[in-house]
Amino acid sequence: MKRDISICGIIGFDWKRLLYLFLVIWVGVNFIQAIFTEVMSDEAYYFLYGENLAWGYFDHPPLVGLMTFISNLFFGGNLSVRFITVVLQFFTLLLVWKIIAEKTPEIGKVVLFFVIAASLVMFQTYGFVTTPDAPFLFFTALFLFCYKKFLQEESWHYTFFLAGSMAGMIYSKYHAVLIIGFVLLSNLRLLSNYKIWLAGLLALGLLVPHIYWQITNDFPSFRYHLSDRSSGFRWKYFLEYLPNQLAVFNPFTFGAIVYIFIKYKPKDIFEKGLYFLTIGFIVFFWITSFRGHVEPHWTVACSIPMLVLLYRRSLENKKLLRYVKKVIAPSLFLILLARILLISGLLPEKLGFSGKKEKNGIIRSIANEIPVIFTGSFQGASNYRFFTGKEAFVLSAITGRQTQFDIWKKELDYQGKPVFIYRGNNNSPFDGYFAKNFQSVNRIRINFTLAETEVHPGDTLRISFVMHNPTGQAIDFHHPEFPVKCQAAYKVDERRGKLDYANCELSAPVDILPAGESIKGYFTTIVPDLAPDNYLFSITLVNSICAARNSEPVELNID
Repeated sequence: MKRDISICGIIGFDWKRLLYLFLVIWVGVNFIQAIFTEVMSDEAYYFLYGENLAWGYFDHPPLVGLMTFISNLFFGGNLSVRFITVVLQFFTLLLVWKIIAEKTPEIGKVVLFFVIAASLVMFQTYGFVTTPDAPFLFFTALFLFCYKKFLQEESWHYTFFLAGSMAGMIYSKYHAVLIIGFVLLSNLRLLSNYKIWLAGLLALGLLVPHIYWQITNDFPSFRYHLSDRSSGFRWKYFLEYLPNQLAVFNPFTFGAIVYIFIKYKPKDIFEKGLYFLTIGFIVFFWITSFRGHVEPHWTVACSIPMLVLLYRRSLENKKLLRYVKKVIAPSLFLILLARILLISGLLPEKLGFSGKKEKNGIIRSIANEIPVIFTGSFQGASNYRFFTGKEAFVLSAITGRQTQFDIWKKELDYQGKPVFIYRGNNNSPFDGYFAKNFQSVNRIRINFTLAETEVHPGDTLRISFVMHNPTGQAIDFHHPEFPVKCQAAYKVDERRGKLDYANCELSAPVDILPAGESIKGYFTTIVPDLAPDNYLFSITLVNSICAARNSEPVELNID
């Protein structure tokens, strides 16, 4: 303590001033990083969320859209997406320091806190990159702070704050349910506390607008996350999980956390919650790797309990403190180098931090003021809109997944109008063409019935169907630029499987499908020569742009 006092006297700082100085430096560095690091495709997508505010979105809850909306009110360029993200991390760090509740603050302890925080790679990243994880981290910190205070006081104001923080977490990311669940599992006595039940009910009340949005849109987020993202077991997904977690949390920091879990037991009921939260998250998502790929950042909320636990144990264990100083602290230079590379633009374009502005500028110079159509996922249209400010939208093909563009249905505003169709991608030369009279068929719905689900190659299938046009535009099947044909699609893997197609003959020719009307009939199609397997079978309308998602797939077995 005497040494700290003497240092304070020499440099004129006490621990509190140093804490806020470090916070300001941290935020300042993040502002510089946010300004000079090219916006990622996901961020451009969330920028569109902010341009189209709603109580929910296809992929995520609405808070990230509100963040970009507010950022765009104050700034243009990269900060129009990232401003609130940078500000939020200031308060996230402050909340984590409050959670620690250091009783004998010293300059050295402040330095230790920031060294550990800076070592958590993904935690740093979400200080300048805007994704739902940025508000999720903030509300996770707020929730844990309120939970700790509630354990001490059980006061009404912390009951209300708990409700708000739980709602905030869920409005940020659905993974919030895991945080709440693991904390409850660590302290089952909470279930007998009426104030906890009241907090839950209040949080549920705050979520009513989002729940209503999900209901009115047929629960797109839940269907996507719980079903559409599943691609089955692959050893690759299982084996890559732990290496990815090492990268997300910094292998040196992650190793120290594992050591803490092995050597120490929780000191109190709050620490028990931190143990349950961290271990629960890591194990839960490792288990989910049996059903598909797990994104490394899905566990980033563990950064907060990791930071708290490593800080506390480092002050108790001299060997661990020495490890932080001699191993974890030097790793910050590697993280700093990575951050400099992000700004430099020298990283490969496939990493997503460079090249998009120039590429979209080229497309803009050709398309001029005409709207641009992209196929595939959301990245192309989102980047074009962000980097050029011009209109763009996506037509989701049967080969890909649906996105928020399928809820916006922006292409319906341009039926019969000139458009530019972009056909290039990141791995091929630029390609595209103009169309004078645009027509799309992506909103046409086809309901069909299979009389049999066990077939053989060469069998003829007779399929009853109802085809409905819910749009305000008639569909011309003999359109001069975008003629339409029916095909049967066979897919082995819902998420990444290759598709095979077979022609469909309609029982009666269709020339025009009037706006708002339906037709009934049947298709006949011959089962192609495919390997025996279980397939997802669907009917698609195909034009020169893509094969559209017009029907729900059904299982079909080919012997």
